Amino acid sequence: MNSAYRRLDDSSDSNKGRSTSCVALAVVLGCLTVLGIVLAIAVLERPAATKDHETLPGDAAVGGDYSDQCSMTLVESIPQYVQYKANETFGIPLEKAWNDLISIATHQVDVVSFYWTLTGDDINVNSSSDKPGRQILKDLEELPSRNVSVRLVTSVPSVPTNSTDFKILKEKGVQVRKVNFGRLTRGVLHSKFWIVDRKHVFIGSANMDWRALTQVKELGVVIYNCSSLAKDLHKIFQSYWVMGQSNSSLPQPWPAQYDTPINKEHPLLVKSDNVSSLLYLAASPPLFCPPTRTQDLEAILSIISEAQRFIDVAVMEYFPTTRFEKPQRYWSFIDDAIRTAAFERNIKIRMLISCGRDSDPAMLPFLQSLASMDSPHHDISIQIKVYIVPVGNQSDIPYSRVNHNKYMVTDKVAYIGTSNWSGDYFVTTAGVGLVISQHAPHPVWKTEALQSQLKSVFNRDWHSEFAVNLADLKNHTDCALSR
Repeated sequence: MNSAYRRLDDSSDSNKGRSTSCVALAVVLGCLTVLGIVLAIAVLERPAATKDHETLPGDAAVGGDYSDQCSMTLVESIPQYVQYKANETFGIPLEKAWNDLISIATHQVDVVSFYWTLTGDDINVNSSSDKPGRQILKDLEELPSRNVSVRLVTSVPSVPTNSTDFKILKEKGVQVRKVNFGRLTRGVLHSKFWIVDRKHVFIGSANMDWRALTQVKELGVVIYNCSSLAKDLHKIFQSYWVMGQSNSSLPQPWPAQYDTPINKEHPLLVKSDNVSSLLYLAASPPLFCPPTRTQDLEAILSIISEAQRFIDVAVMEYFPTTRFEKPQRYWSFIDDAIRTAAFERNIKIRMLISCGRDSDPAMLPFLQSLASMDSPHHDISIQIKVYIVPVGNQSDIPYSRVNHNKYMVTDKVAYIGTSNWSGDYFVTTAGVGLVISQHAPHPVWKTEALQSQLKSVFNRDWHSEFAVNLADLKNHTDCALSR
């Protein structure tokens, strides 16, 4: 397994020596596109979806009203000492969302996270900013005493730490399983979500890490009273849980109970107040997707291709390559889709990519290549900025002070995921994405629609002092791309 996967979540080795080869690679994109597509198709190929999956017994009806209220709320974590101007849009704090989910649980809590480090002790750091993480750990410990069953799934391989979280939780009656994705798919389990009482869910960029609450910029969504969606997400959880058994092997095909009636072709329709929403869950890798589950890559490509006016993307890492397999290879599905949307359909593209102390400088040539297409004279608009979280006096906290967001918003949909945008995350690594398309009267849309809120959050970040043009990166010591 590549050592880069053993870094904290999405962080990887700087690979400074690869910068020259990446520039050459970016120059010859066109020559490699065909090879990349052929290889990606070979990996992603799977049987076609069945035609009658929308009527599976025991599942919610789709394409029509459902009794769930499905109230959706944007969730964010803003790092300490990061200040915005007044009157900006924010999601509810991540700490509050997790506390609320724990407090309302009555019988079951299922949590998936790439890794767990809820206290500073786990990474040999003494910081008062770990207090919210310690409290979350304590609250989770107490759930079994309230007769609430708790099941946790994490990844093997994972981030090497001194974490005692699982030991503490197991002693209190919490069940833990670790899925060896390295053995099963040559990847890792990178999903991050909660399911509470099979009716409330959280999906987002945040791992079970105290830094996610106070030191890292995160984004997600919490959905309350949405049993149909929660039960569908539980099928993904259950696939991890079963594969967490010793000597597990991937079923071919997956049994019928993992099939889903909710997908891109048949989204779930729910109404709350004056907002009508179409929802579905996408997942990766393909080996964990039954034919009826929309793959994460399928969802992203369809969102890009269906946009009519604009596409705004915020993601920590962007590489049109694989990152962790040897040898690395070119993987241009998403990159090609973005270029096509800008060139052929004149869609306005804005991309906000994270840059921190641990970012890989090899990413810069690919971003510059995309940005070089920007040509107002030819009605081609691709603008790229990097978001830099000031480190300040927090330099003693490793793998922090970074924008960890993974979302996209267009004039048609909102997408909130758990994956970075490079090949491995869609081919070998486990992730989930929530796709939301909403309709509402204009006054309601601006105040209540999650799509509108997500657009406002992107605009807030795009116009903030923390978003820097590629041409202005020099002398930004907190951004590895400027080195």
